[in-house]
Amino acid sequence: MHDPISDLLTRIRNAIRAGHSKVDVSYSKIKVEIVRILREEGYINNYKTTGEGVKKTIRIYIRYAQSSESAIQCLQRGSRPGKRVYVGVNQIPRPLNGLGICILSTSQGILTGKEAYQKQIGGELLCIIY
Repeated sequence: MHDPISDLLTRIRNAIRAGHSKVDVSYSKIKVEIVRILREEGYINNYKTTGEGVKKTIRIYIRYAQSSESAIQCLQRGSRPGKRVYVGVNQIPRPLNGLGICILSTSQGILTGKEAYQKQIGGELLCIIY
């Protein structure tokens, strides 16, 4: 697997399209941080890590409204291994005029665009979610 973040986003996107309530993805520290932000922002219900060593996985519980519509409408990858996208403080995107979030990899860790703007730091744009 060349791009684990794209794999995470694609698995979530496919689970939503299939109507699944949960999805399992392989474990990595950056994936856990992205999923933690999704939970804090209310896009997923919860997550938990299971297994040990090489077989460690993250189980993500997807949030649906009563009309069986997912809380996540769009998952877009920002930076790719072939084309890195870096943004400064003034170029941090605001999806849907602030209703969506963007996730950045900064020198202070994985942050949302709003947190990075408050701390006045830019970074690599990982993904945009709304």
